[in-house]
Amino acid sequence: MCGIIAYIGNKPAHDILITGLHRLEYRGYDSAGLTVMDDKKIQTLRSVGKVANLRNKVEGEWKDNSKASLGIAHTRWATHGLPTEENAHPHTDMKGKISIVHNGIIENYKQLKSKLEAKGYKFHSETDSEVLCNLISEFYQGDIEEAVVQALKHVEGTYGLALVCSDEPDRLIAARKGSPIIIGIGNGETLVASDVSALVQYTKQVIYLDDNDIVCINREGITDIFDMTKTPVSRDVQEVDWDLGAAEKGGYDHYMLKEIFEQPEAITNTFRGRLNYEEGTAILSGLNLTPKEMVDINRVLVFACGTSLHAAMLGQYFFEDFAQLPSNVNHAAEFRYRNPIVERNTMAIAISQSGETADTLAAVREAQRKGANVFGVCNVVGSTIARETDRGVYLHAGPEISVASTKAFTTQVMVLLQMALKFGRCHRLSRSEGVKLCREIESTPELIREVLKEAENIKKIALKYKGFDNTFYIGRGYMYPVALEGALKLKEISYIHAEGYHAAELKHGPIALLEENVPVLALANDIDGKDKIIGNVEECKARKSPVILTATKGDDEMKSYSDDIIWIPKASAPVAAILTTVALQLYSYYIAVARECNVDQPRNLAKSVTVE
Repeated sequence: MCGIIAYIGNKPAHDILITGLHRLEYRGYDSAGLTVMDDKKIQTLRSVGKVANLRNKVEGEWKDNSKASLGIAHTRWATHGLPTEENAHPHTDMKGKISIVHNGIIENYKQLKSKLEAKGYKFHSETDSEVLCNLISEFYQGDIEEAVVQALKHVEGTYGLALVCSDEPDRLIAARKGSPIIIGIGNGETLVASDVSALVQYTKQVIYLDDNDIVCINREGITDIFDMTKTPVSRDVQEVDWDLGAAEKGGYDHYMLKEIFEQPEAITNTFRGRLNYEEGTAILSGLNLTPKEMVDINRVLVFACGTSLHAAMLGQYFFEDFAQLPSNVNHAAEFRYRNPIVERNTMAIAISQSGETADTLAAVREAQRKGANVFGVCNVVGSTIARETDRGVYLHAGPEISVASTKAFTTQVMVLLQMALKFGRCHRLSRSEGVKLCREIESTPELIREVLKEAENIKKIALKYKGFDNTFYIGRGYMYPVALEGALKLKEISYIHAEGYHAAELKHGPIALLEENVPVLALANDIDGKDKIIGNVEECKARKSPVILTATKGDDEMKSYSDDIIWIPKASAPVAAILTTVALQLYSYYIAVARECNVDQPRNLAKSVTVE
């Protein structure tokens, strides 16, 4: 969602801030702005729309190129108030001394605003962030860090913030609670950001703040990190394990297409060094479980949101089929509100690409309160969920810039498959079956490459159906979550109304909507459930709906059931689910491009949903 970048050092701040905002564009936003401290004066520019609009404004109004070397900047995704220049960040207090950028939601901002208005404060925006800025101003008596501490004690909600004060022109303050803040340590300069992608061009040495941390920075670097009681805390410096080139398009038209084609390598990275053929198992040291502890686990809870929820649904099949472990998938947003039952010897798994998803993080904390061991499956090293869960597994998918998740999803599925393999070998899965599954896992990257070779055929089919405004996806068994994920991708980036259904549910209502203008994409791979899917396809054809099939190469009988076919290499059900997902990603991508949609930054969407 919203993005933060701040800088203090010896270089012109506005250049670094604008560049940082461009690095954060993928997160989704509707306005942008920046503040620099120039000769003890706060100078702020804001604009609606793309960062390029702000850049043009800076170049137009600051023709003399401000030499200010301290500043803060922000991309905003509207929560409180419309996307207008008045609501854009940074916000300045009524006295004109403090400027702030803020991610998150201040839940009690209306009460705070009423109290401040009673004291004579005037507001120029509809945002909760301007209220926070004036609240800090109310407590300011010559010590900006003390004012921040006192103000935040009155705040309910979440925040990741950075601020400057004209009375203390060589200081930068940042704080976090529920919204990520990362400190980049450079050579004679320090940066603050909400996402490591904004920092990696300047430094790979970073510090991840924990909730309730407040950091004070001057020209020499970090002076203090303390909590809300002003007790000093220590945070380790970590090294970012990818470089700027990994976050560039690399000659592809869009990040999404690049990330689709990166999946063979991304999948390889999830199992590199983790497959043990001798014992037919997976080596997942991050789980930190002994065989006896694994045997003692008798139930698995998985919680996630969005695309990660669909990966979790596949994980449920894996744990039950290979490890004979009863498994439940929970929507993270509901987990803590429905008083879930967490039994003794339950393993909870939190899945999140960013590791910052607010609802999933809340579910982690609820599960821990109920005594569960919580394991994280994340892509971002050092993310909040990765740090707050007891143990876990990293995806190693590399940076994912496009809002629509592709390689993060398939690597999540692959990690869950390896977890099920490891648990299965401690239960009823034989060594020979484990070795067979290891071979299937290792074959996946090459099979994905075969799917990618079908890109032109998939593109032709996509162009044929680009004009339809509704699509149903249907699948059974392992292909049911794939149908849900395929429909999600299509609606996310092409704005076509798409719904995923278990094929058996089609006749329980949705079939009433079938007609010649409503295509059905049926997942009819040659695995268990194929015969039943064929029956569902016949029902669709009888209602004149065009039918697109995913089918296994060589299964020529399927031609008679479809208008168009996307061919998938022959594979076991778990691997076929991954291969089919990749094909559906391409299908969605080519339709979105044909409809001239903004593929990497779909409207109203954000990469990391850090508010509930």
